[in-house]
Amino acid sequence: MTPAHFTFSSMFMLGLAGLAFHRTHLLSALLCLEGMMLSLFIALSLWTLQLNSTSFSASPVLLLAFSACEASAGLALLVASARTHGTDRLQSLNLLQC
Repeated sequence: MTPAHFTFSSMFMLGLAGLAFHRTHLLSALLCLEGMMLSLFIALSLWTLQLNSTSFSASPVLLLAFSACEASAGLALLVASARTHGTDRLQSLNLLQC
């Protein structure tokens, strides 16, 4: 495994571990998701550069567009939950009361 592959895989795993174990605030969960998407974007960009093919050149841009949509939906949910519940703590959100 090259150092670049190790860096991006460890970056993705750290984001996943942060998402799994540090679930107190919705904002921290969204930041972990963005870190995971950033590592996937950089890894996919380097992978297309290593292949030297033009057929995969649109893949990183498509992933970046989906990441932007995910971020905007997450921030909209953060604002909505902060307005209705008064906090962004995940323990205050109960799906049975919706």
